[in-house]
Amino acid sequence: MTTHVTDNAIRALATEKRLPDANLERWLAMDSGSRAALLDLARTLKFRTGQLATAMDLLDEIAVREKSSIVKILGDARARAIADGRGSAPDRARAMLDYLRAIRFPELGRARAALEADIAKLHLPRGAAMALPRELASDEVTITLRFRNARDFDWMLARLNEAKPGIAAILDRLGGKE
Repeated sequence: MTTHVTDNAIRALATEKRLPDANLERWLAMDSGSRAALLDLARTLKFRTGQLATAMDLLDEIAVREKSSIVKILGDARARAIADGRGSAPDRARAMLDYLRAIRFPELGRARAALEADIAKLHLPRGAAMALPRELASDEVTITLRFRNARDFDWMLARLNEAKPGIAAILDRLGGKE
């Protein structure tokens, strides 16, 4: 794709997504390979406007910190696996942003991984799931229960009660008590 064609495609996508002019100008100021790589990613993952702006911010910050280019970051095997992987475009877009955040904020990524490992150690019953807050931005978790009858519900509550000390420890870590 020539630079002229790429820039026209970027402008068209920016208009379609109602991307703010400042973001469009930053995009067009990137080197040609990075412009094209971000365009390909935005099309592949069908980024919403906010997701595209967030991806641009994260990619810019990573490129500066790592002294790299956006095309190189997006060409990484893990990024390609997410972009080209299975699943819906919204799920892959969310996974890509999570991946970029983990690169940009490595300590946050390590903290999330440790908390997810702690959740796995709880061995919650089938039908129960515990989800951490997005970007660990709060101290609230979500526990989802799926059951078919009152007996299953009672059984699940008993298992959750057994897991209560582990759940409390996770909540304490999220709330900054540890």
